Amino acid sequence: MEASEVKKCIEDGIPGADVIVTADGTKYTAIVVSKEFEGKTMITEQKMVYATVNEHIQSGAIHALTIKAYTPEEWEALNQ
Repeated sequence: MEASEVKKCIEDGIPGADVIVTADGTKYTAIVVSKEFEGKTMITEQKMVYATVNEHIQSGAIHALTIKAYTPEEWEALNQ
């Protein structure tokens, strides 16, 4: 599975999210920035992202997924 396909799954599942996905074989890292994460715990944010790619995890197309989820404000503060 290409990183671009993982990116599309996440974007389709979390409308309006800014997503960056990198891949090393079947191991992926996703940076997801969304207003949907405001007021949510880190675990809830990760569950939201996992839900968008769960079928690919179950099929083995995605072996591992590291998620870094941020609100737009957190992302902006991190990149200053």
